[in-house]
This record gives sequence, C-alpha cells and structure tokens, in this order.
Amino acid sequence: MLNTTQLHILADSDEHEVVQQVQEFFADFVAIDTYHFTLNTPSNYMYMLPAVIDPPNLQNYCDRIVDGLAAIFLAFKRRPVIRYSQTSDIAKRIAQEASKLMYQQESGLFDFRRTEISPLLLVIDRRDDPVTPLLNQWTYQAMVHELIGIKDNKVDLGNAGKFSKDQQEVVLSSEQDAFFKSNMYENFGDIGMSIKRMVDDFQQVAKSNQNIQTIEDMAKFVDNYPEYRKMQGNVSKHVTLVTEMSKIVEERKLMLVSQTEQELACNGGQGAAFEAVTNLLNNESVSDIDRLRLVMLYALRYEKESPVQLMQLFNKLASRSPKYRPGLVQFLLKQAGVDRRTGDLYGNRDILNIARNMARGLKGVENVYTQHQPLLFQTMESITKGRLRDVDYPFVGNHFQQGRPQEVVIFIVGGTTYEESRSVALQNSFNSGTRFILGGSSLLNSKRFLKDLEEAQRIARSSTNVV
Repeated sequence: MLNTTQLHILADSDEHEVVQQVQEFFADFVAIDTYHFTLNTPSNYMYMLPAVIDPPNLQNYCDRIVDGLAAIFLAFKRRPVIRYSQTSDIAKRIAQEASKLMYQQESGLFDFRRTEISPLLLVIDRRDDPVTPLLNQWTYQAMVHELIGIKDNKVDLGNAGKFSKDQQEVVLSSEQDAFFKSNMYENFGDIGMSIKRMVDDFQQVAKSNQNIQTIEDMAKFVDNYPEYRKMQGNVSKHVTLVTEMSKIVEERKLMLVSQTEQELACNGGQGAAFEAVTNLLNNESVSDIDRLRLVMLYALRYEKESPVQLMQLFNKLASRSPKYRPGLVQFLLKQAGVDRRTGDLYGNRDILNIARNMARGLKGVENVYTQHQPLLFQTMESITKGRLRDVDYPFVGNHFQQGRPQEVVIFIVGGTTYEESRSVALQNSFNSGTRFILGGSSLLNSKRFLKDLEEAQRIARSSTNVV
C-alpha cells in the first residue's frame, strides 16, 4: 500500500512531469496455487532471532508482511478478525500492526460491506512446527521442491545434468499443466505409473502422426501439431523430473533415511529411535544434510527425555559432519523447542490428539513415507469444529468472532511448505463450510529452513552471548 512518503518520493522524482495518474492495485503477493500464496520476503531468518535481539531491519520485515496481508484482504474485499500464536512475539507484533492498519490507520479503505461472520486471519509462527520443513517429501510437488527446488512455479534444472536448453528451466504450474494438476499431491510410486501411462499415450499419438498418406492426413497433422508439440514437451518435462529425483533418492539413500524421519515425527519409542539415528550417522552413504536433519528431528522429539543420549548424537554429528557450526541443533531447540511452541506438535498433550494417534496406530498407515501430518492439519480441524482455544490463539483488540468462520487465511511467519499446502487443498476438498487459504513469508524446503537457521545463529552470536 502506498503511503504519503512514497507518493512524495514519486512526485519529486518526476522531474519532467510525465506521470499523469497514480492507481493502486492490491497484488503485493505471489499466488502459487489456488489456496497458497507467498510474499518472498527478504531476510526471512528474522523470525528465528531471539527476542533479546532487535535488529534495525526487523521492522522492515514486519512491514513487508503487514503490507502483503493488507493486499490479500483488499483483493478479497474483506476485513478480518485477527488471532495469533500466543507464544510468538513476532506473530503478535505482526497481528497487532495488521489490526492497527485495517481498523485505525486505513479503516476507510477496509470498510467493505459486512458479512454475517467476518473472515479470520490467523498469524502463526514457523517455530510452532519445525518438524515439517525438516522432513523429506514423497508427494510430487513437495518432492520436486525438496530435491531440486521450485521458485515462483519454475524449476531450474541447469545444475542437475546435461539437458537441452529448453529443458534447463521448466514451468510447474497446476494452472498450465493438466498432468501436474492431477498428480501434484500423489505419492512418488503412483507418479511413476502415471508417467508411464502418459508416455504410452504419447507414443500412440506419435505413431498415428507417422502414418500420413493423404492430403487430409497432412492437414490434420498440421492442425494438431501445436498440441502434439505441447504434449511432447510435457512428457519430456515430467520424465526428466522423475528421472532426476530417482537418481537423488538412490544416491542419498533417502528411502532408508526417510523411514527413520517419519518414525521420529509420528511415533514414540526413544530407544529404537536412538539406535536407528546412530546407525544412519555411521552410514557412509548418508549425506551431511541428512545426518543433521535426523539429529534435529530426534532432538525436537526427545529433548526432555534423555540428555545423555542426545549429547552422544551431538558429538557424533560433530565428528561425522564437521561442516555444520557447533551448536546449530541446540540453537534450534532454544528457538523452537517444546517450551517455545504453541499447539500439540506430537499429539501427546491433548487427550483428543492422544486418542486419535492411538486409533491411527491400531489401523496402521497406508504409506510409511507419507504418514506425517503437519501441525497445520490439527489447527484447521480445530477451527472447523470451533475448538481453537483463545488461550493459545488470542484475538487482537475487541474484534471477536461469533460462529465458525467461512473464510480463513492462515499466515505462517517464517514460511510455508508444499506439504502444508497439500493439507489445505485436501481440507478444502472436504467441503466443511470453511475455506482455508495458506500464506507465508517464504516457501521452504529443508535446505532453505536450515539456511535461515544458520543465518539467525550467526547474527545471534555476533549480537550477544546467545548460542
């Protein structure tokens, strides 16, 4: 949103008086999918800094997020009721500043026709669920981002291998690619079968194009040629992506690693977990980043249970993967440990979550690699059932909600993951009467999450005695 200062700067810069009119369009966000947006906020590590550190550009970070949230609701022509994660200082700050903008500073701009029940903006902190961005992914869209990387729906394959020039950067968007739209949330095994069917279909089309005998056949081929070329490009793109990911999975032994990750995220059993992580730390085929993630996942789950074994894993990680700064796992625990989190991350605090996990354990899981559900799934369920506790997620000001909201924007300060956007899409498909939209300051995979964590640790160390 343009403020008076920005308009003055624009006017002063217009030396030749060529600007005739200034119009404002509220689109200060990047729509990734139907229910998912990001702000691509610079300096995303800011949210992870300890509260005692208040760098000068933290205000810029918060301003950027507030502007993005304002743009979203102005585009929707709605003014929301706002709630935030109670244990997060930065979520509270952003929620309060957004409320001040919408209800005081720019009240007239947000004065739309009122609906019976106001939409909800829920501002939460990535540190409430540090597990989701640390996990390997096994559904198509999330897996591409984890292993190769997606930026604004584009995948850069330039460093992945020797591909032709037109394949070095490919677009992966559900708006433009029917195959991707149908398969973006499918697991890796099913994707292989779907691609085989697509290749078979293409071969049939290619074969029929070779059988040109008459003028009519020729005319038909010319008419269908653009569609044929598009189909050829699509087949080539998806085969290339799956081939590249299969190679990475094999090189890094990710099926072995991921099985232990999922056990750490979803199931108890500290002794077996310690043994499994120790074995993988000793495995020469396991990469440094996978060793680090395993120790972090173990530490987040068992930080209070066995400090001696945790220290053994810290020491082993330091000897096997010395490239990581000492204390990175401890820094994660200080910033996103059990004492700092809102919500029931492992489903072992709330009686309803404990019962649900027991039932799930008795039923078994369909796929050991995709059994994890982000904390966001619980949060959405609590909202649809009217059970989101005020003590954990207080309202800003005196704007309360009467009844269940029909539109909810959940914004994660620190960034979202594709696993979470999949949960939102699945939740919306249930037609519960509440439509969810997910947004974040950035779009994360494990590499980006760890990069932000390392940068926050570096700044914390240079600013104070904080580990």
